[in-house]
Amino acid sequence: MNRLILLNGLPGVGKSTIARRYATEHPGTLLCDVDVLRTFIGGWRDDFEKAGARIRPAALGMIAGYLRESGDVVLPQLLARVSELEKFERAALDAGAEFIEIMLEAETDDAVRRFHRRDDGTDPWHPIVRSLVAEAGGDDVLRDYAVRLRGLVARRPRTRTVMSVADATDAAYRDVLEAVDAAASTD
Repeated sequence: MNRLILLNGLPGVGKSTIARRYATEHPGTLLCDVDVLRTFIGGWRDDFEKAGARIRPAALGMIAGYLRESGDVVLPQLLARVSELEKFERAALDAGAEFIEIMLEAETDDAVRRFHRRDDGTDPWHPIVRSLVAEAGGDDVLRDYAVRLRGLVARRPRTRTVMSVADATDAAYRDVLEAVDAAASTD
């Protein structure tokens, strides 16, 4: 059975890094990074949030099609609203696939520090996200997301939690692999 593996968590906790490694080490797995897809929308730099809203239905369609016809999908995406998370879960289940939900958690102050220091130039949207967070309230917004994500995990008992510590990506990756295996063995 094919699987949609959601890597959820605060910005900067390693979702994309771990997803890229997972896809590299699991040939045939689709890495569906909605932030990358967002950059395919004309004007994405001018209205980053609207570009995200526009691309999300396409991402859902691509995920469902890939799960039905081709293989596993890994999705690194901050989803803090149950209604949004359930859209991806429904896409997986409707495609006859398994939905594996993993929350990458970090100590909140560490996550805030990591958010501010990330930007190796690989992802052109990082400066835009940093600006949007600053405009919305800065570090308080990130702390609010941390609280919301903890509440989300409490409401979704099948969510696997993996600790993500700065400069310990290998350990977090190994824990993600274990979480994927554990989820597969219980379903």
